[in-house]
Amino acid sequence: MVVIRLSRGGSKGRPFFNIVVTDKRERRDGRFIERIGFYNPIAKGGEESLRIAQDRLTYWKSVGAQASPTVERLINQAPKAA
Repeated sequence: MVVIRLSRGGSKGRPFFNIVVTDKRERRDGRFIERIGFYNPIAKGGEESLRIAQDRLTYWKSVGAQASPTVERLINQAPKAA
């Protein structure tokens, strides 16, 4: 099954997450099929905190990929952030 979820990056105390499309059996930060965006929870000022490629998101959902609950929440936030 293909899922859309977060993959953690950054350093200790400074998290940064990529929004990736991956096989459910892969590890959290392991191999992925495609990176479709990012989420920076500690963005300050004019920095961009969330970016999602809506066209790729629509494509992956149309072929059956399911988003994790956290990514669903971010998807719902995306129009407000833009």
